[in-house]
Amino acid sequence: MEPTDDGLAETGEYFLFAPDLETNRPFRGAVFDNVQALLTPPRLILRPEDGGFPELRETPRIIFDASLGPMPRDLEGGFDGYWLVSERLRNAMCAVDPEAFAFVECEIRMPNGARGPRYFLCDVVRELDALDEDRSRLDIEVDDDFVNGKFYSITGGASLAFNRSALSGAHVFLTPFSTFVIADRCFVDAMRAAGIPKATRLSGISFIDAARI
Repeated sequence: MEPTDDGLAETGEYFLFAPDLETNRPFRGAVFDNVQALLTPPRLILRPEDGGFPELRETPRIIFDASLGPMPRDLEGGFDGYWLVSERLRNAMCAVDPEAFAFVECEIRMPNGARGPRYFLCDVVRELDALDEDRSRLDIEVDDDFVNGKFYSITGGASLAFNRSALSGAHVFLTPFSTFVIADRCFVDAMRAAGIPKATRLSGISFIDAARI
């Protein structure tokens, strides 16, 4: 690990963990077929405001259709507030930090009605107030209109540092003041060891060094 040029956060320690932010791969060929039947009015998306999963009246059904675009990778975002993750990624996540995530298995169908590979909707459900504001460089917006009174903005670049003592062994987490997910080096290394491709274009995963956003 190396300090950044400004002497604040160390590189190679924590990472933004997100669906593909780096490539221009065509939009996936997958359709959330029964999402309207799963919604809980008045919510307009499936994911509740506080995260996790609502009580589902039926199994989420995703149609994989190559005529609409490439098949989903290990991780794809944009499924009504959730990620869609492959079985091997889900297994790797659970092996390293099971309490960080909630999953619901989907019914995957091909256009001809045949069953497809196992995939899961995924939500990051652990929230920790672990950002070291003094050692970080980012915009901190304070306003009573924000849910928790302030918001961490990394638009335009940032360097994030975290308090190890606040993590208590956690490898993946959200903060109360942002929407980005953080993963540590241990988690990233475990994904590689599990066979998840390093190339974002292949895996669908962006791991961006939080010290050099």
